[in-house]
Amino acid sequence: MHAATPSKVALVTGGSRGIGQAIAQRLAADGFAVVVNYAGNAARAQQTVAAIEAAGGQAIAIQGDVGSQSDVSALFDGAKAAFGRIDVVVNSAGIMPMTPIAEAGLADFDRVIATNLRGAFLVLAQAAAHLGEGGRIIALSTSVIAKSFPSYGPYIASKAGVEGLVHVLANELRGRGITVNAVAPGPVGTDLFFNGKTPEQIAQVTNLAPLQRLGTPDDIAGVVSFLAGPDGAWVNSQVVRANGGFA
Repeated sequence: MHAATPSKVALVTGGSRGIGQAIAQRLAADGFAVVVNYAGNAARAQQTVAAIEAAGGQAIAIQGDVGSQSDVSALFDGAKAAFGRIDVVVNSAGIMPMTPIAEAGLADFDRVIATNLRGAFLVLAQAAAHLGEGGRIIALSTSVIAKSFPSYGPYIASKAGVEGLVHVLANELRGRGITVNAVAPGPVGTDLFFNGKTPEQIAQVTNLAPLQRLGTPDDIAGVVSFLAGPDGAWVNSQVVRANGGFA
């Protein structure tokens, strides 16, 4: 237990990089003690924790694969042991290999489903078990669902599934005072996005939204902050498409 038990605690999966990192830092700035979950990169996770602490916040890092039932269970137990409570859960962990809908892509499909969809199921299930009145559950989806680009099949299938889980869980938590929503970013300038794209492809995607820029991790973190904060209390079972008009 930390010396001072915080008044509100957020758990962010995939919190060591990209959008998840920005969300962790924003929620810490909003006054949450933050549990930064990461899959493998301990150094990046510790950098996130150090940045939060340097800004006066509270944070710890806990390793775990969201696709593993035992890891997710240990993650929530670790969060409770460290801070005594969990108020907000943000599932930001995800992978995005590009592969066509062909037999050769099956291994990638299985990998994406294991992390993005099975992972969301496990994280949402644990969140439902641990959160109390006033709790907030926020899953990351994607606005690319509306575009159906070639090679995005496994990723889109996984995130469409996540959106389905969000709506169902909101109904399953009826009467408990817990909101369940998804945030669906458009293209955001992260390592995940830039990986494997040519400058021409990046320029093309950048111009798709009427605002003619890529999103930033902070753009998405701001929407999560709204849903996790007092002004988001009446938003429930929604998919907020934060994408500059991309879709």
